[in-house]
Amino acid sequence: MASNFFINQSIVIHHLKIGGISNSSVFQIGSAGVIKSLSNLYNTGNFEGPAPVSSAEIAQEQQNETPPSSSEIFVPLTGSG
Repeated sequence: MASNFFINQSIVIHHLKIGGISNSSVFQIGSAGVIKSLSNLYNTGNFEGPAPVSSAEIAQEQQNETPPSSSEIFVPLTGSG
């Protein structure tokens, strides 16, 4: 048996701060009967290739090339049974 809900809302927001929203985020205020997903991808900058490598990516690659220190080496432990 299906139930119908009728909701009257009055929402007042004085201050709203959102830390971050990604492509798969859902931001909702109040009640929603159905949330339909929508995804649009536009090349508004007319880019034709990948972005150049950032300095952070270069630094991370250089860090990964250095051998691990003795405190970073993990030895697998075996069970006592």
